[in-house]
Amino acid sequence: MKQRLQFYAKAPALMKAVTELNTAVEESGLEASLIHLVKLRASQINGCSYCVDMHSREARRDGETEQRLYLVAAWKESPLFSERERAAFAWTEAVTNISGNGVPDDLYAATLEHFSEEELVKLTVLVGMINVWNRLAIPFRSVHPVEKAKAA
Repeated sequence: MKQRLQFYAKAPALMKAVTELNTAVEESGLEASLIHLVKLRASQINGCSYCVDMHSREARRDGETEQRLYLVAAWKESPLFSERERAAFAWTEAVTNISGNGVPDDLYAATLEHFSEEELVKLTVLVGMINVWNRLAIPFRSVHPVEKAKAA
């Protein structure tokens, strides 16, 4: 696969604003581990290999375990995630797939059991932010780094 275009080079002022919002989200006070996992989950849903690779590497670099990274895609069946993380994943899935059923009232209420209203705004902007990145990386075919295979 070959990248279609370098979106930073074609719209630098706009990409600067996107990057500044991303920085604000990352510095919003939400736990770094939660930010990594939410970015990973949304990117899995959207099928963004560039972002799945990036966010799993960043999470690993910051101390996340391999097992939890592998199981983000199957979080509902895994006991490895806290109730707060589970609430964030459910919220992430609903917001990322918003055209399906919107965000139901019961999910909103359940999420508020683990996040303050301010944190819920921050979480929602985080989900929106990674969806923006996915919607840039996928159509313009951003290519993640490729490691050389180990010899058998």
